[in-house]
Amino acid sequence: MKISKDRKTALLFGATGLVGGHLLEFLLLNEAYKKVVTFSRRPIEIEHPKLEKHLFDFDNKKNYEDLRSGDDLFCCLGTTMRKAGSREAFYKVDYTYPFQIAESAVANGVNQFLLVTAVGADPDSLFFYNRVKGELELAVQKLPFWSTHVFRPSLLLGTRNENRWGEEMAGKFGSLLNRVTGGLLTKYRPIEADVVAKAMVNAAQELEPGFHLYPSSLLQELANKDLANLMKPK
Repeated sequence: MKISKDRKTALLFGATGLVGGHLLEFLLLNEAYKKVVTFSRRPIEIEHPKLEKHLFDFDNKKNYEDLRSGDDLFCCLGTTMRKAGSREAFYKVDYTYPFQIAESAVANGVNQFLLVTAVGADPDSLFFYNRVKGELELAVQKLPFWSTHVFRPSLLLGTRNENRWGEEMAGKFGSLLNRVTGGLLTKYRPIEADVVAKAMVNAAQELEPGFHLYPSSLLQELANKDLANLMKPK
């Protein structure tokens, strides 16, 4: 298996989301990547010489079979129970799609898989949201990637293209609670989406084999590492 340090191809699912949008910008700016390939339901307006865009029907299994090869696959798919409308629809977006992507990536020789889940992910959780995230982590951990990276951010801060009033209020409350407690609830401290994106790109450059789990409290430190030759998007 050839592990590349530069001139890599990045595959990105979820580029129209909050973390994925920042991730796309950072990947395009990063000299380690010669090409960035996105797969999304909605068109992406950004144009760049390194960018290759594909509209993707997640319910068509043939699309997964034809998933192209690459070096690093970044998966930022996710929804909310309110937006999904049902447990079944939520499970499809937050478990079925990411796992099918991961399985196909293995079959196509992708070396590294980088996945965003959430703080509190636990396959034995009493909460459906956390249980689904935990089940996905457990499932992808068993796949034979050379390296798997799972990121568990807390409440995400940043400007979304869609209105998630509940998450916005929870983020403000979390910031206030963190100040009041003097940082004792670091695990649940809200985190900027661009910090998560930077941490993901940096983790991909460390080239460490095996399974790696990053709690939200460590993402800022990982994002600050000078590994990815990142520039702040304008």
